[in-house]
Amino acid sequence: MGSPIVIPKAPGAAVIGGGFIGPVHVEALRRIGVEVVGLLGSAPDRAAATARRIGVAHVYRDLDELLADDRVGVVHVASPNAQHFEQAWRTLEAGRHVVCEKPLAITVDQSKALLDLAGSRPSQAAAVNYNIRFYPLCREIRARIAAGEIGRVFSVTGSYVQDWLLYPDDYNWRVESDGGTNLRAVADIGTHWMDLAQYLIGESIASVNADLATFHPHRMRPVGVSETFTGSIGKDRPAEQVEVTTDDHAAVLLRFDSGIRGVFHVSQVTAGRKNSLTIEIAGSEGSFAWESESPERLWIGSRRGPNQFLSRDPALLRPFAASASHYPGGHVEGFPDTFKQLFLDVYGWIVKGRSDGDAVTFPTFIDGDREIRLCEAIARSAGEGRWIEVG
Repeated sequence: MGSPIVIPKAPGAAVIGGGFIGPVHVEALRRIGVEVVGLLGSAPDRAAATARRIGVAHVYRDLDELLADDRVGVVHVASPNAQHFEQAWRTLEAGRHVVCEKPLAITVDQSKALLDLAGSRPSQAAAVNYNIRFYPLCREIRARIAAGEIGRVFSVTGSYVQDWLLYPDDYNWRVESDGGTNLRAVADIGTHWMDLAQYLIGESIASVNADLATFHPHRMRPVGVSETFTGSIGKDRPAEQVEVTTDDHAAVLLRFDSGIRGVFHVSQVTAGRKNSLTIEIAGSEGSFAWESESPERLWIGSRRGPNQFLSRDPALLRPFAASASHYPGGHVEGFPDTFKQLFLDVYGWIVKGRSDGDAVTFPTFIDGDREIRLCEAIARSAGEGRWIEVG
């Protein structure tokens, strides 16, 4: 079922970032037969410890050494946000393919520069890791909407909520200002929701009206490094109080290109919600609802007949969705599998040697640039208290 699990003759990969998400990239790459030849981290000793834990043989001293390694054909940028621009830029200039975590950059000037550079190198893959698109039932929703199954789309609503920063002694580098939009919940998880909404209905967000809130204006920063999703500091760990200006919560009204309406909220301070993305799309003939913590079930709403639940089963899905579903129904496919599916698309494109004249099925720097423009519009809207058109 689906596309091949292993990409033959795939180029070697290097991963930048040894925190939460870098090892996720490593695991997914191995699942599709890609050799991970090295890891670059922010601190050599910590990177070496991570490399030993996940079985990566080589640790690079710096980006220069990584880009000098002829075994590396693709660089996965999974470092802190402020480093994405330089690392992605240098990777492309060095003639390598790049898969960058979101956000692609900090400012629109940066993302536009990367977009222009990628456009001048059409034979190099320039991907952004909007992995949520690759849940099979999300692809099923997209296929059904494109086929007109729910008629004219009226609205898109939902949320993305977590609780890992609920307490003032929860701390991570993500709470710090990025020197750009200064967004955190929106930039970290809200961009995933917005990308998914636009992907599912096939339209871009045209304007936004946003309200932001910082419920913990001060947090306790531990002395040392705090990893993502590691919980509170603990009584025995020294810490210092610091001011925080990034958003814990946001609510955003949306208008899409054709007039479709939308609204979503994001929060990293919602107790009990670990990583919950919900999305509901209402149309003139029906509706769909999906939730990331129950990714195997799609709710299909109807007025003329009974509502239904569709379970993720490649035998029941449309071909576009079934191609990203590699296990029979009842054998759960979840978060790690979305990375595998995205990387299958990227590396399949690379191995086939396609250029800009061929279809690209993975999210690209075009999508990454759009999300930075959305973030800048949301930050401006919240600051000025009005609707803002997205550039």
